[in-house]
Amino acid sequence: MAGPVFRFAPSPTGRLHRGHAFSALTSWRACRAVAGAFRLRIEDIDRIRCRPEFEAGVIEDLTWLGLDWDGPVLRQTERGAAYEAALDRLVEEGLAYRCFRTRREVAETMTRAPHGGEAIFFGQRLPAQEERTRRAAGEAFAWRLDVREAAKRAGPLDFLETGAGPVGETGRQTALPGSAGDIVLARRDIGVAYHLAVVVDDAFQGVTTVVRGCDLFGATHVQRLIQALLGLPAPTYHHHRLLVGTDGKRYAKRDRAETLQALREQGVTPAQLIAELELD
Repeated sequence: MAGPVFRFAPSPTGRLHRGHAFSALTSWRACRAVAGAFRLRIEDIDRIRCRPEFEAGVIEDLTWLGLDWDGPVLRQTERGAAYEAALDRLVEEGLAYRCFRTRREVAETMTRAPHGGEAIFFGQRLPAQEERTRRAAGEAFAWRLDVREAAKRAGPLDFLETGAGPVGETGRQTALPGSAGDIVLARRDIGVAYHLAVVVDDAFQGVTTVVRGCDLFGATHVQRLIQALLGLPAPTYHHHRLLVGTDGKRYAKRDRAETLQALREQGVTPAQLIAELELD
């Protein structure tokens, strides 16, 4: 039986900051404590913002922190065929549809999510003739998950949370995929979307425990649904607290003074940073 597998999966759209360090170290330490395998994945599907120099920066920053990983680095730009196969399966099973609405039209038709969540979008399939006409005219479209039909077919789902969600959710959680609406699975300008790619890649890398910030707790519900639809295993999830700066705001890649590169140039050592982070 394979042992535990953890991962860190940053997007190379800028230099890593304190928040990334906290998440990477939390996952790496938990992994090494149980003699698990630690995977590094570069989530570089954003063709516009992802850059080679930022990927090099990720490697540099993680190495400076003293982290290591097992096996080769996985890059999402090398995984197109796997994403296409997953999307094709959802389309063939009638669980994905072409949505021709513009971003403005989507925004105008959003509804409030259950339990007071963010506004979400539910679309609908077009009549076959109208869809053919719009495709022939070259209109742009996105593949969206028909979440209500998908949830109906999948039946009741849950996932194990060993950390805590935004309001302290922990333990066995009932998955509520409808809280995300009809998410985008793929689009011409971005290719495959995050939710589909991350599920396919976690399964491919054999990830058994996903450690990430509690801002992604809500994403777990629809990702659990996609796992079920594709017959993929469900990892255990551990969502951790988010770090904030002195202004009370989350660290962001645009805060260049707070990047690990900047801290290193200021003479901060890895040991000093790790002590400051007060890891759980």
